[in-house]
Amino acid sequence: MTDDYDILIIGGGMVGASLARSINGLGLKIGVVEAWPFNSDLQPSYDDRVIALSWGTRLILQGMGVWEGLSGEAEPISDIHISDRGHFGFARLNNRDEAVEALGYVATARALGQVLLKDLEQEPDVDLLCPASLKSFSVSDDFVEVNLEEAGEVRRVRTALLVAADGGDSAVRGRLAISSKEQTYGQTAIIANITTERPHQGVAYERFTDTGPLAMLPMTEGRSSLVWTAKDEQVTELMALDETAFLERLQARFGYRLGHLTKCGKRFAYPLKLRQANEHVRPRIALIGNAAHTVHPVTGQGFNLGIRDVAVLADLLADVSAEQGDPGGMDLLQRYVDWRRRDQNAVAMITDALARLFANPLTPLRLARNVALLGLDSAPGLKHLVARQFMGLSGRLPRLARGIPLV
Repeated sequence: MTDDYDILIIGGGMVGASLARSINGLGLKIGVVEAWPFNSDLQPSYDDRVIALSWGTRLILQGMGVWEGLSGEAEPISDIHISDRGHFGFARLNNRDEAVEALGYVATARALGQVLLKDLEQEPDVDLLCPASLKSFSVSDDFVEVNLEEAGEVRRVRTALLVAADGGDSAVRGRLAISSKEQTYGQTAIIANITTERPHQGVAYERFTDTGPLAMLPMTEGRSSLVWTAKDEQVTELMALDETAFLERLQARFGYRLGHLTKCGKRFAYPLKLRQANEHVRPRIALIGNAAHTVHPVTGQGFNLGIRDVAVLADLLADVSAEQGDPGGMDLLQRYVDWRRRDQNAVAMITDALARLFANPLTPLRLARNVALLGLDSAPGLKHLVARQFMGLSGRLPRLARGIPLV
């Protein structure tokens, strides 16, 4: 027996689940393929990592109807302070100038997963195919035939549109032999929760140091989330330090804006790279999120970029569904690519440029970047444009990105 779907999503992580939630109720039959059991505590996408959510992402989650369930677990960012350690340059952004409640929010992936997955298995239009994995697929004019491995047996399904939301090592992208532009930085990000002497008061700090960018993001319960990017060999040394020695090293790089750093939670290390797939669609197939692009975390744009993919694809699917059209048609897929190209390229370019510029120790570049930070701080018009880019509000916005539900 072969099951038929309008949309089959490979990957039930944050991006895949967001798409299922966004298009549920449009009259489309949706399947979500995930390797882990539903609501499993072992699902790596929904661990205790901290996710930076832009204001635009909050609007998307609001349009999806899940923000209310997350808001109590999300710490608002009222101010962003950007500086170059040991030098004169700095810039400040705040929510008052942008006339919004917050520039963004900070939440754990676990909390986000709970609201995205809540009651999803009860929805009549959604089938959660898990635990299951992709074995193979073949594309014809009218559908994609997909073979899944489920409980040791092969399950065959057909879908009008196959959506790859299966992360940076996407099996779908690999099977299509889609090439990518890749840039390794020789850097790794250290992630940890830090307890500080002084309250963060909703301020996010981005400091560019001699080892790499260092961010301290405000969290609930007065803690801050550390994202410290350093060269691979430095990270090996830092990860081997005991808590006291690590905090001393961190204090020397971050300074005392939050007083003494008193406690460090468990540390995790993630190697960094820039990856952009050279094709984001094929006939009846779309790549979204990290399956399509992975960016440097210097501005915390990774998930925000992926959920904007979701918002645009969902917007187009809503129109096609209302017209009873083909959800996997090449016209829809080309419109998706055209709509998303500018934002995806801009974020990749900005994050890559910042990572390179502030890692370069040459004196002329150091002087130039500090002058640039001061120029940004004293130019309200430019600061507004930068803030809107980081908030996910630049360019043409789909309905969800304006907080408007699709159903």
